[in-house]
Amino acid sequence: MAASIRNPILPGFNPDPSICRVGDDYYIATSTFEWYPGVQIHHSRDLVKWRLIRRPLERASQLDMRGNPDSCGIWAPCLSYCDGLFWLVYTDVKRFDGNFKDAHNYIVTAESIEATWSDPVYVNSSGFDPSLFHDDDGRKWFLNMQWNHRTESFGGAPKSPAFDGILLQEWDERTRKLIGPVKNIFAGSSLGLVEGPHLFKRDGWYYLTVAEGGTGYDHAVTMARSQTVDGPYELHPNVHLITSKDHPEAPLQRAGHGQYVETPDGQAYHTHLCGRPLPPHRRSPLGRETALQKCVWRDDGWLYLENGGVVPEVIVPAPVTAQAVPLPASTETDFDDSELPPEFQWLRTPLPERIFSLTRREGHLRLFGRESIGSWFEQALVARRQEHHSFRAETVVEFVPHTYQQVAGLTHYYNRHKFHALGVTWHETLGRSVTIFSCPGDFPHGRLAYPAGSGVPVPEGPVHLAMEIRQNDLQFFWRASAEEAWAAIGPVLDAGVISDEGGRGEHGSFTGAFAGMFAFDTSGSAMPADFDRFRYEAPVGE
Repeated sequence: MAASIRNPILPGFNPDPSICRVGDDYYIATSTFEWYPGVQIHHSRDLVKWRLIRRPLERASQLDMRGNPDSCGIWAPCLSYCDGLFWLVYTDVKRFDGNFKDAHNYIVTAESIEATWSDPVYVNSSGFDPSLFHDDDGRKWFLNMQWNHRTESFGGAPKSPAFDGILLQEWDERTRKLIGPVKNIFAGSSLGLVEGPHLFKRDGWYYLTVAEGGTGYDHAVTMARSQTVDGPYELHPNVHLITSKDHPEAPLQRAGHGQYVETPDGQAYHTHLCGRPLPPHRRSPLGRETALQKCVWRDDGWLYLENGGVVPEVIVPAPVTAQAVPLPASTETDFDDSELPPEFQWLRTPLPERIFSLTRREGHLRLFGRESIGSWFEQALVARRQEHHSFRAETVVEFVPHTYQQVAGLTHYYNRHKFHALGVTWHETLGRSVTIFSCPGDFPHGRLAYPAGSGVPVPEGPVHLAMEIRQNDLQFFWRASAEEAWAAIGPVLDAGVISDEGGRGEHGSFTGAFAGMFAFDTSGSAMPADFDRFRYEAPVGE
């Protein structure tokens, strides 16, 4: 039976999808921002079923994001294959707020996706969203948007003047440097905020797709073409290939930033990021996800969505007969292996041994309490993406704090301004206790709220912690043993603020909600916390 592609194909925080086909294998690379290791690469052979197979930026010589602010780090990777190598181009952004971005672009290579990737080669810092185009004459061209700091644009409210067009310069593989003149080849359309360039060649034409409109509800994939690589580029008859900006009722919103790919038999598809906001506030806890649209070439030499419009669809035809596999409704780990399950990541540091261990205590994930939850440098937080609008997460922690500065537990986390956390700690009158620490989008101060007050005392031994998210609502629970009933703690909290649009609003942050375990110890004692399982369960059918 012929299968359909159901969007998003990569649910949860998986933005800026760059797609690459090698033979019958398809690969998609997505941005990871401050989450470590850097860049997610998924694999498929039918465009229907996708599996995470690699995060290639995995050591200090490749990536060190300690000190990178929230929503900085790895932006918009570009994955390609040429000359027997996979090429990965990416940006490490070191500043977000204010006029400057400080965006450094690099290239790494590997003979296979699963192999150890090379140390990075520095390219430039003139802007973010780089890509590498391999021309059929053997030359290679490096593209990135140019950032103009001479603007009234500030983080959280971008304006077009800061996005100063798409730069093109030749990359010399022998010297591993940019050579020749740099040229601004495309200023974008009237929508503005041009970024995310990708080039491909077909029938003698160079086709350029870019992202425009900002990565919120005006986002779009814009297309242009030229008969020479350096332009001039003429706009698509519709200007935009994919966008939902004029269709607020469409299930896939914020559609933009993607890349073209052809199947071995010449069928055309285009990736794009998207969001699935929840009513009534149009907030997207799952962040920017990856979708895929079927396209067609018309007699005018332009690419169009197969549906005839510009609005992306949830269900599109697959290129081959395939059996769709639904996303697992639940996953559970007992931490019996010496490596983290593939769905988990941590924040910023290339030195994970300082924040966690899977061997210090058999069958447990040990977190070493470091800096406060939300630190930009070294915090012990191990988490997985939220992939459903409603889910339940559970864990069991053993933790013996001696001061209120020591806390460990369960968190619904976005960044230092947006999180809810249920933690075991110590209180002067309650002794060992469990309470809630919450930061519901307070920018720029990051002030904590305590929805459960001082909390409740807990007996010695392991403590079971749980949270239920039902779209915009979150409820925490705890119990002292598996034989006891769960007890709710604190009021129902606003889960919707743990989203792209929560707190400082649209364009203020770019990742997605995570569920995970944390420990901090601001006394400096590195008090350990042992977690012996983590379960994530979503309602069947969501």
